[in-house]
Amino acid sequence: MPALSLFHIAIKTARPEATRRFYAEVFGMSEAPRPAFEFPGFWMQLDMPYGGAIFHIYTGSAALGQGGHVPTGSGAIDHVALAAQGFAAMRARCRALGLPYREREVPGFPLWQLFCYDPNGIQFEMNFHSAHERAGGVQVAPDNWVKAGSEWFEPAAYERFGTT
Repeated sequence: MPALSLFHIAIKTARPEATRRFYAEVFGMSEAPRPAFEFPGFWMQLDMPYGGAIFHIYTGSAALGQGGHVPTGSGAIDHVALAAQGFAAMRARCRALGLPYREREVPGFPLWQLFCYDPNGIQFEMNFHSAHERAGGVQVAPDNWVKAGSEWFEPAAYERFGTT
């Protein structure tokens, strides 16, 4: 049987409230109902008709990795990609919040991309299809293009979301 769609992404964090605020304020996600698991956490959902992929955020002892620390960054996963609308508005939101971001046009495809990190150092790629953007498009700044394999996470930029 083939895979049908992305069901959820699970993210470990030592900063649950900062993570909750980031996903709500930056990605416009809302908190979703979560079963009463034996470990703390919450679920954030993409606001789409009929629901959307859910991010399972968990913390506490269940989030501890080897050595007793909560891991950060994307590890072997380079980034998580989301379909999005409103490239110019998202870029303005990142600027207003003081969040470092990178952008690019996809060669040969009608896509613009905006990349940013969450408070846990996980890189996100947001894909904006030109058919769903304002007529005339947007100007992607070549001096701010993302470079494959580069890391530019700046933890201090996420302090506005809180330390927990």
